[in-house]
Amino acid sequence: NFSRVTEFILLGLSDTRELQVLFFTFFFLAYAMVLLGNLLIIVTVRTDPKLSSPMYFLLCNLSFIDICCTSVTSPRMLVDLLSQRKAIAFEDCIAQLFFLHFVGASEMFLLTVMAYDRYTAICKPLHYTAIMSRQVCWVLVSACWAGGFLHSIVQTLLTIQLPFCGPNTIDNYFCDVPPVIRLACTDIYITEWLMVSNSGLISLVCFLVLVTSYTFILVTIRVHITEGHWKALSTCASHVMVVTLFFVPCIFIYLHPFSTFPSDKHICVICTVFSPVMNPLIYTLRNNEVKASMWKLWKRCRV
Repeated sequence: NFSRVTEFILLGLSDTRELQVLFFTFFFLAYAMVLLGNLLIIVTVRTDPKLSSPMYFLLCNLSFIDICCTSVTSPRMLVDLLSQRKAIAFEDCIAQLFFLHFVGASEMFLLTVMAYDRYTAICKPLHYTAIMSRQVCWVLVSACWAGGFLHSIVQTLLTIQLPFCGPNTIDNYFCDVPPVIRLACTDIYITEWLMVSNSGLISLVCFLVLVTSYTFILVTIRVHITEGHWKALSTCASHVMVVTLFFVPCIFIYLHPFSTFPSDKHICVICTVFSPVMNPLIYTLRNNEVKASMWKLWKRCRV
């Protein structure tokens, strides 16, 4: 007799009540910082005409994606930390999985585009305006969202075609591909490798493109270093920090067979919580133009 699973039980990060309260406080503050910090960046970039360069246009889109990405997992996690029974309906689980990979892959592609923008600005400064026009920026951002959608729809279709008829306990705080497909009542060898070749290779290829672009940038500024190059290098250093926090955990999680490691939930915290928190801090505290624009916005609001 075949019976389909109607809900999954999320084990979360810990079953100790004291730790759950501690995690709730920490993740609530982190989520608030992500929302406020990225919203502040978006409002600042949109209201200051001086921040109209492609770099700030892409930064504004990155802030929006960060808000979407952390909102897919954090609200549910905060509710579950205060709940005795952490259950999620099958349809809600699949929806969470879809949107997580949608915005996550879109952010990977956008970070790659931002690296290309920095490469063009430093290595081809005379052609930068023509190469990174506003129309080109819109096309690149649209391509990032389209690529994220295509990636996510493939992952989702591969997941929902599996039969789920037995275990329904997920050793994680949200629904993701690796812990969900482990519960399927069938051999997942082919599906597993299809997903690894999808998510894992996307993470790895984007990361290699980023490393290549930064290598060209370092070679360029090594030959002749000016004040403008030092400023660009500082921006790239901040970008590298975000890339490292985001890509390395994703490569580790999705580039190996999912059955190799029983749970990656503590590593998931890095790319779902810490990386979105670091983005507004890095791009504001290390960028004098953004800080100056925020200060002007604050003075206008006080008046």
